[in-house]
Amino acid sequence: MSESRRIVNKRILVLANFDIGLYKFRRALLEELLRGENEVFISLPRGDLVPELEKIGCRYIETTLDRRGMNPVRDISLYRKYCRILKEIQPDLVISYTIKPNIYGGLACRMAKIPFAANITGLGSAIEGGGILQKLVFTMYKAGLAKAKVVFFENEGNREVLVNAGVVKKEKTQVLKGAGIDTDEYPLLQYPPEKPVHFLFVGRIMKEKGVDELFCAMMRLKKEYGDDVILDVVGMFEESYQQKIERLQNDGIIVFHGYQQDVKPFYEMAHCVVLPSYHEGMSNVLLEAASSGRPLITSRIHGCMEAVEENISGFLCEPGNTESLYEAMKRFCLLSHEERIAFGLAGRERMEAVYRKEIVIKQTINKLDEI
Repeated sequence: MSESRRIVNKRILVLANFDIGLYKFRRALLEELLRGENEVFISLPRGDLVPELEKIGCRYIETTLDRRGMNPVRDISLYRKYCRILKEIQPDLVISYTIKPNIYGGLACRMAKIPFAANITGLGSAIEGGGILQKLVFTMYKAGLAKAKVVFFENEGNREVLVNAGVVKKEKTQVLKGAGIDTDEYPLLQYPPEKPVHFLFVGRIMKEKGVDELFCAMMRLKKEYGDDVILDVVGMFEESYQQKIERLQNDGIIVFHGYQQDVKPFYEMAHCVVLPSYHEGMSNVLLEAASSGRPLITSRIHGCMEAVEENISGFLCEPGNTESLYEAMKRFCLLSHEERIAFGLAGRERMEAVYRKEIVIKQTINKLDEI
């Protein structure tokens, strides 16, 4: 990858809202930028992984940011902070991730006349929900992205939404394969024994992830297959789901593992990873699972369906549709052990051919080099 690198000797500022996401999904890009003898500054709230980002050579600027909600009056302090940072750092290029850094960082760069590249990692509930809040976010995005040199998207559907809304011109955009997947970090894992069939959900337990439909579908499968099917659930739950999770666990519908720092052992014991989400930028869980050689069942939406070759590496279901999800999970149960293994191998091959992190980083840097 180093032969294609062309960004050198620049001062680069990265704006983000979360240390875990930046470290886990963008670390390889930051490392590649640092190899070009660039100075890389990172502006985000303090978190446990900030020291790890500093270890690879990034220079940290603590920036308080409320990740929840959109309130322009309250968030004006973030814009002012970005303006001060730009004045102090005088970067040659700014790269932003997620909605608030994109909007307020974009506005600050616009005022300072500093080139910047925005990354739309997902539209979020404010846009997906429609209504007045959607219009407000569109208006703010249009102002924030007006002078962006490039706007990266993680799927074609998200790009279409913002282009069709007049927020950004299509010629200023590029669709990447999400953040890509490190196929060495997520190697092909040995497939588990035939029974019992372990379905695995990894993610925040919330309505938008399709968990209500998943739990209903699993209750039906349990009635048919009993202990021959298991649903492992890994992740934190929203407070409103606490009682439901406890009840489902007590009733034997799910096996709840809570938040796990390392999900690889759960991919290893899974026969199939299920994510019936309502909306995604590009699901890293699906990429990780496919790279590990696990078949997928996920929603027929942009951000999910790109990770699956239907009937080859997994099945698609309609979002918010319990019957459709149940039928997909039932179809998987009816596959032979050899067919399940073949699905997993097909997913792995797709990750290696299309979604390898090296491919995404090369595309990103080549585009940034044009700025």
